[in-house]
This record gives sequence, structure tokens and C-alpha cells, in this order.
Amino acid sequence: MHSRVLLLGFNFLDFVVFDILNFLCFHCPAETVIYRIYYYINRSGNGRLTLRELKRGNIIDAMLHADEEEDINKVLRYFSYEHFYVIYCKFWELDTDHDFLIDKENLIRYGNHALTYRIVDRIFSQVARKFTSKVEGKMGYEDFVYFILAEEDKPSEPSLEYWFKCIDLDGNGVLTRNELQFFYEEQLHRMECMAQEPVQFEDILCQMIDMIKPENEHFITLRDLKGGKLSGSIFNILFNLNKFMALETRDAFLIRQERENPTLTEWDRFAHREYIRLSMEEDVEDASNGSAEVWDESLEAPF
Repeated sequence: MHSRVLLLGFNFLDFVVFDILNFLCFHCPAETVIYRIYYYINRSGNGRLTLRELKRGNIIDAMLHADEEEDINKVLRYFSYEHFYVIYCKFWELDTDHDFLIDKENLIRYGNHALTYRIVDRIFSQVARKFTSKVEGKMGYEDFVYFILAEEDKPSEPSLEYWFKCIDLDGNGVLTRNELQFFYEEQLHRMECMAQEPVQFEDILCQMIDMIKPENEHFITLRDLKGGKLSGSIFNILFNLNKFMALETRDAFLIRQERENPTLTEWDRFAHREYIRLSMEEDVEDASNGSAEVWDESLEAPF
């Protein structure tokens, strides 16, 4: 596990840190929980939590919730074992040689090939976040945790910051028409290859401007994105074809989910769906293995 330093200003916080570490050791795979905490709270990205970040974050409330709640899976912030299970299984599915590293070709398979090659190239250029992996051209498990949280929780501020850096090709702090078009071109090509009715860039640009309502219609800033409720959808339009198509068709199931549980984040909903899917696949596999064992025993039974 990577060492982390908590910069705490008061002695009373020492026992809080101890409780965190003690809790992690006994209830949840520690590294995943720590990565999630730092993803959402350590906004400077320097690997150290300051007192200010600790106060602004919700880690203490989450700790208190975990202390009071018997079922750890009901503690959706950071500590849910089901959430860890989903993250780890998604990583394991992509890591085909199980060396605990993922390359571009592995990541392009994420979400049933939902992402474009251009955005995967940008992820591996490490503009959004420098990889902790020491192997050139490959991301490690910690890097993947940051990626999947950014991909599946796009309305969150850490995610908006992550993807904004990826789309901002020249790093000047604004997203221009040319940059948006560069990433959308591959989406358009993919729609044409799949015999989907293509949505031309001019129409998409107008749609995005209407969704964000930027201060200046000639470019989009990070501030514009953070001020809009539909900002996460902008990135789905640009580089996630599956989610873009779901947005265009207004998936009734997703709409119903949002209405029934408005307090849940997009990550919470994704993790819940994936955990059910993974559990069902595991049950089917276990049943299949069990059937094989019963059959073998019947063959060997004496008559």
C-alpha cells in the first residue's frame, strides 16, 4: 500500500485516524477505501490530507455512519464492501494476464468498448492524473480506481476536473469548439459504422451549449461545468458511445432509478447494478460447477 500522510492540526484527530485504520483492517480492503477517500477529498492531489480538506470532506460523518450501521454495505461513502467488489472485479476482468497492470488495449474494452481510442490515449498520457504505476504505458490498480470513479460518477467535481483536463488538449483552461469536435469525430464515426443515425457536430454543439449555458458561448470553462447539473453528460457525448446513446433515447429504467432514489449518486447506482450482475454470474458459475460435481458422483456410484 502506498504510504499516506494525514496533516492534522489537533491531537483529538489522532484517535480518529487510528479508528479509520483499525476499521479498514478489519472490515474492508484498505487500499480501495483509501483511494476512494483521497479521490474525493484530497483535491490538491498531493497525497496528503490537510485539516482544511478533512473539514470540508465528509469522512468523519462517514466514519460515524459506519460505526452505527451493522451492515457495512449500507455505508455508501467509501466503506461499502460491495463497492470494493465491483471495482476489483471490473479491474480483474480487464487485467487479462493478471499482472495487476492494465494497458490501452485492456482499457478500451471497458464498458463493452464504450470509450473512444482518443480518450483512452489521453488517459494514458496522464494529463488528468499521473499514474502511480512504475511500468511505462500501464496503469496500476490505484490508477484504475481513480479512472472508474471518474467514469461512473461524472457529475462529481473530481470527475469534472479529471475529464476537463483530458479534453483540454492545449492545457489553457478552456474547452474550445475544435477540442470538442476532435473528440466527437470518433463518436460520429462509430455511430456511422454501427448504422446508427449520426448526430452532426453542429447539432451536438448547440445541445451542449444549451445544457451548460457557459458565460461565453465560444468556449467552456471548468467553472461553467461545475455550475451545471447536466455537465457530466457532456463527456458522455464526447467519448462514451453507450452512455451517449442512452442519453439520446432517455433510458426509462435509468430515469425511474433517479426518481426513486434521488439521493444516490451515479456511482451508487452503477455499483448496485454491477454488484447484482456480478453476483448472478457467480451464482450461475457455482451452480454449473455444482451440477458437474453431482454428475461425476453419479457416474462413480456403484450399482
